[in-house]
Amino acid sequence: MNESIKQKALGVCEVLYNKKALDITAIHVADKTIVADWFIICSGRATQQVKSLSDEVDQKAEELGLTLRRSEGYGEGKWIVLDFADILVHIFYPEERKYYNMERLWDEKNSAIYYSQMKEEEEREAARLKKEQAAKA
Repeated sequence: MNESIKQKALGVCEVLYNKKALDITAIHVADKTIVADWFIICSGRATQQVKSLSDEVDQKAEELGLTLRRSEGYGEGKWIVLDFADILVHIFYPEERKYYNMERLWDEKNSAIYYSQMKEEEEREAARLKKEQAAKA
């Protein structure tokens, strides 16, 4: 697994997380397809947020060392795909994500990185530690 590409994929996840994307998942797919090494899958609450998430990733791509090759689906805002060669970002409206269920199709080994869950657990742990330290003081 190319660690440089993985770090870029996680960088995309961070951009999406900071913009309040839902259920961000990163799946390593290099052993399943030649299309990309990573799929990043997330949802927005409404079509406008789906578009906003797409815009944010597009704007931050250069900072992450990524170049957008093409995008699809922006007009409807139901399923936008951003193609960064090694990384494909899929931003869904919730009903479309549920219908296509890409995680089921691509995460055969249950090896996906559930980024949103990971970040929420980190934040809970940091808050717990802060609370403990305050109690000791």
